[in-house]
Amino acid sequence: MSEAIKHECGIVLLRLLKPIEYYFFKYGTAMYGLDKLYLLMEKQHNRGQDGAGIGCIKFDLNPGSRYMHRIRSNNPNPLREIFSKIHNRLDQIYSENPERINDPLWLKKNLDLVGELYLGHLRYGTFGNNGVEYCHPFLRENNWMSKNLMIAGNFNLTNVDELFDSLVDIGQHPNETSDTATVLEKMGHFLDDENEDLYRKYKSKGYSKKDISPLIAKNIDIRNILSNSCKYWDGGYIITGLLGHGDSFIMRDPAGIRPAYYYYDDEIVVATSERPAIQTAFNISVEKIKEIEPGSALIIKKDGEIKMEECTPKIEKRACSFERIYFSRGTDADIYLERKRLGKLLVPATLKAINFDFENSIFSYIPNTAISAFKGMVEGLNDFCDEVKRDKIVELGSEITTEKLKEILALRPRVDQVAVKDVKLRTFITNDSARDDLVTHVYDVTYGLVRNEVDNLVVIDDSIVRGTTLRQSIIKMLDRLNPKKIVIVSSAPQVRYPDCYGIDMTKLSDFIAFRAAITLLKDTHQTHIINEVYKKCKEQEFAPKETVINHVKEIYRPFKATEISKKIAELLHTHEVKASLEIVYQTIEDLHSACPDNTGDWYFTGNYPTPGGNKVANKSFINYIEGRNERAY
Repeated sequence: MSEAIKHECGIVLLRLLKPIEYYFFKYGTAMYGLDKLYLLMEKQHNRGQDGAGIGCIKFDLNPGSRYMHRIRSNNPNPLREIFSKIHNRLDQIYSENPERINDPLWLKKNLDLVGELYLGHLRYGTFGNNGVEYCHPFLRENNWMSKNLMIAGNFNLTNVDELFDSLVDIGQHPNETSDTATVLEKMGHFLDDENEDLYRKYKSKGYSKKDISPLIAKNIDIRNILSNSCKYWDGGYIITGLLGHGDSFIMRDPAGIRPAYYYYDDEIVVATSERPAIQTAFNISVEKIKEIEPGSALIIKKDGEIKMEECTPKIEKRACSFERIYFSRGTDADIYLERKRLGKLLVPATLKAINFDFENSIFSYIPNTAISAFKGMVEGLNDFCDEVKRDKIVELGSEITTEKLKEILALRPRVDQVAVKDVKLRTFITNDSARDDLVTHVYDVTYGLVRNEVDNLVVIDDSIVRGTTLRQSIIKMLDRLNPKKIVIVSSAPQVRYPDCYGIDMTKLSDFIAFRAAITLLKDTHQTHIINEVYKKCKEQEFAPKETVINHVKEIYRPFKATEISKKIAELLHTHEVKASLEIVYQTIEDLHSACPDNTGDWYFTGNYPTPGGNKVANKSFINYIEGRNERAY
């Protein structure tokens, strides 16, 4: 994606099923858990660079010893800072007494983050709150071990205000209204209830207070807590949690919007946002890694029992398709192939855009994340060439000659790397026109590949969301090569609707497809539709989310996707650009063909998987009409 879109966070849950000494004697280090945690987080660093945090629970320490630890950072390289602090402390211990490094029990007691249970989080701050206090994990502390709760997650809830009011109704007085604080307090409330219910149960049976604590820890019903907590949540979420006594869990939303995978053997249990992290860290085959079931939680008891339990009824699975197009790392075997298919499926529309002129067309990609789709496009172009060559050879029949055969076989797509991202230039210049000029030089071009005013230049991108970078930088940069025509191909369909489940795409006015549709309504004298949609949205502004209809769909209804694409090209074509410009988007049908298991497409179609999505879309339209530069939830 040539535009910077912040998105879903990354999580790691790691439970060591053996004592610390086991890993020391087998793997030669008491830092086995921390080393694996670092690797699992580093292999997901694409999911969050605004902050990071890790938490640890130590098992079976004596009373008075701190058993819960947490460290967070919002530094420019937060992961490096966190683990540097840990290893600096280890180096200090080694310099004072080298033998301590070979004493796993001493390290567990004296090094904060050596324990049996870990939680890691990588954060993208989607709404500008990047202070360290916004970094996960979050803590809810208590003197009772089984009432301590540490959570981290990859989630956005659309109905935070509604959930906040429900906390007030049960007598709480939260000091924050964020979805993270709301989730923590909601879960904390039902955790307290579960503890109190068990306390009364065992107290009535004559157990002493001292004996009751371990009984609660052993028999606490995690599923019951999670089921009660998420009953009214509307959104996409992966919530991971550790309880002070050693139970842990990872829970997924009922539509499976956010991704989560897990693996376990007799040594470890691990869950992450992406599969390749687990494959790399533990050198295991992809077949051994499973998905967390939508609406379910993987629960790991302190005694090592592992179970998958349903916490809320499943609904139609609508896993996020943007994960496959762009957000997840392309090293996942399935994602890599899906991205190639996305590129290959764009070949017919791309050929039409260049009028099938292979001889005078050059194909490339921008940015580097689009290379998988580009490879797929090249495969499709080669397949097309093979068909053409075969037909021409058949047509020649007995008149075939070496020279004619050589000429036919020479048909192939011209493929090259036209654009290279050079450096991150600092836009310290305050003058707008000077800054825009500087932005155009973020990419370098390869001169001499494109023939002046002869060649078409086709460039594939992951997606076109706002169009700002294309207009201000990329198209101008490509035009410096003097092509006859520039064709920008998007492996994603037109982004038309706000996301409310974790991606930083919340304002309709930001979307080039929306601006194009509004312009078309004005050009075709259909502005009454804008007014009617606004009226309908206002009428449902405060209606229960379950009754709300996405009226924003009516803005796009009068036009074909190709008409909107043509208008987008007009909006992106500035007066300085000499070449003609065409924008080619992926179709919804081909998106689902390429990514059949990730059918979540609400940002393209407006078909939200939860009722809160419709309300967010309408509110976003109201904000647009009323000039409110704010998110819709």
